[in-house]
Amino acid sequence: MGASLLCGLLLTSCYSYTSVVGDGAQGSSQVTQWNHYVIYGLAPVGVSDSKAMAGGAENYEVFTRQTFVNGLISAITFGIYTPTTTTVKK
Repeated sequence: MGASLLCGLLLTSCYSYTSVVGDGAQGSSQVTQWNHYVIYGLAPVGVSDSKAMAGGAENYEVFTRQTFVNGLISAITFGIYTPTTTTVKK
């Protein structure tokens, strides 16, 4: 039991994904916002709008991930609150 729990903890990782809109980012300007989920990320409470974050740009990249701080907060709350971070680079 203890070994399987330890393996489960060691094999977990942060996730990330990137979406490219149009030709992708053309500059180095970026905006970052947190997304708020509850119950291990199953129920969204407040999710950022990447199109609004792009500010009307037609070419940008959206990078969503669970950072170390997001994972730490999720662990402290035992998954009740599970935030992620979205960065839009234009």
